[in-house]
Amino acid sequence: MAKILGLGGLFFKSADPAATNEWYARVLGIKVEPWGVVFTPDAAAAHPGAATVFSPFKADTDYFAPSDKEFMFNLMVDDLDGILARCAEHGVEPVKTFPEEANGRFAHIMDPEGRKIELWQPKPM
Repeated sequence: MAKILGLGGLFFKSADPAATNEWYARVLGIKVEPWGVVFTPDAAAAHPGAATVFSPFKADTDYFAPSDKEFMFNLMVDDLDGILARCAEHGVEPVKTFPEEANGRFAHIMDPEGRKIELWQPKPM
């Protein structure tokens, strides 16, 4: 039987795509090509416990706050403290950090257009 293999991409509108790409490259260190970003499977495979989650939330959730967007990014990272230090160098502070849990460590930041980004350092399962 045919099955879904995983998330093939995340596409979103931006008031200024070039500035948005520049922010993600500068603040998060993501290598951005003119057409977008590719996260290769080998990067996540090197971190046991990493996975892609597809999860609808209730319409009245406050988990995405302070964003008013209908979605939130979750980006897997290999060193949450290192990423947060890089963010701080660019004036981006977490809006929330979480104690370590069974799935790993999490922190929330906001991009310049008000999208919440959940940074996740997976814990081996």
